Amino acid sequence: MQPSDIISALPEKFKNASEQIFVPSLVYEHQDSGLEFQLRLCTALQKKPVDRDATGRLSLSSEPKKDPFAPPYAPHLFLGELSLQDGDDASDYVVLLNGCSLTPHHFLLVTKEFSPQTSPLLPQDLVQTYLLLLAARQANKHFIAFYNCGPNSGASQPHKHVQFIEVDNDGPPIEKIARKTVLEVSGKPFAISSLPYANHVFRLPPLSGNLSVGELSQALFPPFLSLLDLVISTVRHDPDYPSGSPSYNVIFTLEHMHLIPRRHEAYKIEETQQQISVNSLGFAGMLLAKSESELEAMKKEGIGKILRGVGLKSVHELQVAGTSLEALES
Repeated sequence: MQPSDIISALPEKFKNASEQIFVPSLVYEHQDSGLEFQLRLCTALQKKPVDRDATGRLSLSSEPKKDPFAPPYAPHLFLGELSLQDGDDASDYVVLLNGCSLTPHHFLLVTKEFSPQTSPLLPQDLVQTYLLLLAARQANKHFIAFYNCGPNSGASQPHKHVQFIEVDNDGPPIEKIARKTVLEVSGKPFAISSLPYANHVFRLPPLSGNLSVGELSQALFPPFLSLLDLVISTVRHDPDYPSGSPSYNVIFTLEHMHLIPRRHEAYKIEETQQQISVNSLGFAGMLLAKSESELEAMKKEGIGKILRGVGLKSVHELQVAGTSLEALES
């Protein structure tokens, strides 16, 4: 199959499966920290079990008891298989509908062979993700992709998967502010300084689906690596960061890559003691509440404060200064 085949099959497949997988919700617009956030209320999720370890973090064991992304695939969720050929190397994926969809047409790109969700995206992952986003755009649909990496990222499954959701034509809230950022130099990472947490962004040039896998890899992987280096640098500036590999969120559109380092998986609201779990969509400007009281508590606490609480302090100016100093000394 080709990415365009997946996008073409998506509406009918979702329609046929919607009674089994679609969970109704309500969306409220909420202004905070210069962004028009989308707060989604879904009371049905209160019944969904959450697997956490002894520290309260979502469990991401590399040896899951049962892998929901392993064959045989549920027929109502299975969209198809994709293979990316680069010379003699092939990377195989399966595409599945999300089994608990709060938005229509939510689907997953899953590595066919088990790979841990704690591992970074590889060149072939980025290329296949971009080709799916591009196929959607060519079909006059707008999707974003996101990846929750690590135990503090909000990931819920240990098998490596990139998620895709359909959005409005102007994209999620974070893209609206990213587009307005004026760059002094193109082709380099930047930060959105108005946001209250560390964020690292790269503006992508328009890329054609006619490019080879190798050419797309060269266009996508170096920017991703530069952002990942900044994530690691941000973590190293925090003396109290938890030991182990850093957790971070990835938000991927045709225009930008965003990487956001994470300190905590959830934010505890002191007044109510409610735990607010945050994944990549939270940093895209789309947060989830499981009850009316949780929704009101989030508004009262402040969305920017919640995101800062699970993220890290921005040290972008220090990072830029360090890069400039290295250039002068070289």
